[in-house]
Amino acid sequence: MTSKRILENAASTLLDPLAREQLQGLDWLELSFTDIGPDHYPVVTVGSGPPVLLLHGFDSSHLEFRRLVPLLKTNNTLIIPDLFGFGFCPRPEQTSYGPELVLNHLDALLDTLPTDEGIGVIGASMGGSVAMELARRHPQRINRLLLLAPAGLDGKPMPLPPVLDQLGVWFLGRPGVRRGLCRQAFADPDSNVGDPEIEIASLHLQVPGWARSLASFARSGGFAGCGTPLPYQPLHVLWGEQDRILRAPQKRAAQDLLGDKLEAVANCGHLPHIDQPELVAKRWLGSECPP
Repeated sequence: MTSKRILENAASTLLDPLAREQLQGLDWLELSFTDIGPDHYPVVTVGSGPPVLLLHGFDSSHLEFRRLVPLLKTNNTLIIPDLFGFGFCPRPEQTSYGPELVLNHLDALLDTLPTDEGIGVIGASMGGSVAMELARRHPQRINRLLLLAPAGLDGKPMPLPPVLDQLGVWFLGRPGVRRGLCRQAFADPDSNVGDPEIEIASLHLQVPGWARSLASFARSGGFAGCGTPLPYQPLHVLWGEQDRILRAPQKRAAQDLLGDKLEAVANCGHLPHIDQPELVAKRWLGSECPP
């Protein structure tokens, strides 16, 4: 089943009504970049006002922003792509997936947007590192950053060798593992994780080429060491106190790098935009993020 067909079906069948509503703003934008020929890529665009680009995390999709979108769309035009090689993007064969193509895809997306106003960026987990890299690449276009439990700010890329990459993908595709990872991402999984959350966390695994592209990305080493140098744009970071995905050494490294730009959030796991969407919206819509 193609990505388009999967999302067409999901628009009426997903258990989460906010996810169904978000899919009403989905379009398939034709983009071409580097050695990748033209193809159509999923982008949700909703709301009105200054533009904000929302970037999801590793092995996820634009649907992870479903609880934040209703809180921001009255004041902002929200542009929510699936990162290249993730979500419901097409997966060209004979392609080596990695950070550079993720950024090149976003470069092409930015080229389609008006150039007469700055763009804010909200990046979650791996999307936080992507946001950092994108801000450095486009210092005149991107005017503000809010990062949600950013992953990959420190360290070095750690490519997975052949066989291990395939084993990792097989592991991530197991329904029980998927369910466990979904629960691990929430501060209170017993109260907040049910069939709707598990459905959304697993839907994109149906996309043709999911396993192949994920293994290729793992071989690339992914995003790492993306926190330095800090971009000059105003920057704020929210980090859940109950984050069980990013461990204590990663939090300490982020604290050393970010100082008072990092705000700890109570009753929050790895997904502030899911556990505490009202707080995330308040930080974005309130006063400007501190420099």
